[in-house]
Amino acid sequence: MCYTLMNTKGISTNSIAYALKRFETLFLSETTRKTTEKYVVGVAIAGFIIHLSLIAFRHWGILPEHELLSNTLVAVYTPFSIILIYEVYLLVYYLPKSISKYIGKQYEIITLIVIRKIFNDISKIEFTPDWFHVKGDLQFTYDITATLLLFFLISLFYKLMAKRKASSLSVNENTNRFIATKKWVSIALIPILVFLALYNFTNWALDIVYHTASDVHTLKELNNIFFEDFFTLLILTDVFLLLVSLLYTQTFQHVMRNSGFVISTVLIKMSFGQEGIIGSILTVSAVVIGVLFMYIYLRYEKIESLQNSYKQTGK
Repeated sequence: MCYTLMNTKGISTNSIAYALKRFETLFLSETTRKTTEKYVVGVAIAGFIIHLSLIAFRHWGILPEHELLSNTLVAVYTPFSIILIYEVYLLVYYLPKSISKYIGKQYEIITLIVIRKIFNDISKIEFTPDWFHVKGDLQFTYDITATLLLFFLISLFYKLMAKRKASSLSVNENTNRFIATKKWVSIALIPILVFLALYNFTNWALDIVYHTASDVHTLKELNNIFFEDFFTLLILTDVFLLLVSLLYTQTFQHVMRNSGFVISTVLIKMSFGQEGIIGSILTVSAVVIGVLFMYIYLRYEKIESLQNSYKQTGK
């Protein structure tokens, strides 16, 4: 009987491991990423054409007035939204492979959200001598400036990542265990993100249909749908990974780098719902903090490498 129980438990454990491995292959493999990338381009083009068609129907009086159908430039909103969904997938995909790449994808997502807003800002520009006194003109100025700064900062972040990859990074048993943990976190994130997306967009669509909220027609509200909850989830994920990382490494620079990434994500989350220059400052500050923590972390890594070299040579 004892043997039977042990055998049953072994079969159960193997079944779970096999199911998780299949799930990983299905959603987190390189083949899936490449296939998804091809489909995303096609869906984005189709979405753009459909959105333009709906704007034409609104112009002909077939559809009612709606801010999402107010201007042809707003049609760019749809393909950018589809690209953003793909970026969310890439974030989950890169999580087991590299924490830095995972954070970089967070920065790319918030930058694309800001760019998506710019197309709405352009449609509201008023070319007047009082440029810095018109709310719409100011918002466009804030968003375009923030986008340029974010683009530059992300390039610096990836440049620092490349420097780290160029150095010889040791892979030990603790590293492999941490990678395995990140892999299971990624697998757990996929159904949660799907649920969040369906829940948020369903509620938003129902609000529009039944007019249960007065501000559901605004693009500002649409900007916050899903992504506000998404970055809340990322904060919890980042904190969890920070705590788990302490099981495998307690070096000061690793703890500080991962803590800095958590702070960066929190600032991005805080930027949602903030209008004007405050939102732009919070977003840019978040990426600045991430870049600075990565730069200082690499300085510590270099110092540690020199110290190990001195120990080996006996100098």
